[in-house]
Amino acid sequence: MNIFRKAAALATAAALFAGFGAASAGAQTLEAVKSRGTINVGMLVDFPPFGILDTSGQPDGYDADVAKLLAKDLGVELKLVPVTGPNRIPYLLSGQVDVLVASLGITEERAKQVDFSQPYAGIEIFLFGENDMDVPDAAALAGKSVGVARASTQDTAITKIAPEGTNIQRFDDDASAVQALLSGQVPLIGASNTVVAQVEAVRPDTYDTKFSLSQQKQGIATRPGSTDLMAAVNDFLTKAKQDGALNELHQKWLDAPLPEFIANTKN
Repeated sequence: MNIFRKAAALATAAALFAGFGAASAGAQTLEAVKSRGTINVGMLVDFPPFGILDTSGQPDGYDADVAKLLAKDLGVELKLVPVTGPNRIPYLLSGQVDVLVASLGITEERAKQVDFSQPYAGIEIFLFGENDMDVPDAAALAGKSVGVARASTQDTAITKIAPEGTNIQRFDDDASAVQALLSGQVPLIGASNTVVAQVEAVRPDTYDTKFSLSQQKQGIATRPGSTDLMAAVNDFLTKAKQDGALNELHQKWLDAPLPEFIANTKN
């Protein structure tokens, strides 16, 4: 449970400095990144195993390892910047980071704000909750409370299907939504398969998946118009898929091979 509390505290603190009102930065160039010698990468730290804090309080996880490989491929140093679900796109657009390797699901709405790479990971989103609660479909959500991380893919999915009378409670991040479930504040949450596994590890035989909401492809994001930087990111991902590096990281952190719908696609 320490990882959820620690990540939630960091995410809350980060939100205070999110810079939502900051002016939009221009496109980032590959030349500028290489000239600086450092790439600033935004990543979540409350979304295990994609983004976590290690025992020394440093960002770790699948996304951190992907960012390390990217920096190595570009020949620059890496600076990892913790972000939250709600502030990750504002951090990118305001120039506080160069790219996001932040478990960002590729959606049409987000593609209006940022440019996406080919997918580097994929997850499935479920409605998840107390195992004695019967919720076989969206219609059964009427009159029930469900928690989601604000501005997340699960927020979008639940909002789209929820019938009138559903009480959607939005939290700052996945860790806060999980805490609300564990404390009994909400009986249901929208959660990825990775979050489901984390909860079941600490509270076995207490919760179960109700139904699948969506499959999600995750991409690395840049500011719009960062053409040469995005080309370099896509070249890196193509090589990392072909040489097995991404699959190795996926096996390390998720104990499963890179999903076929990710490994075999460039869009």
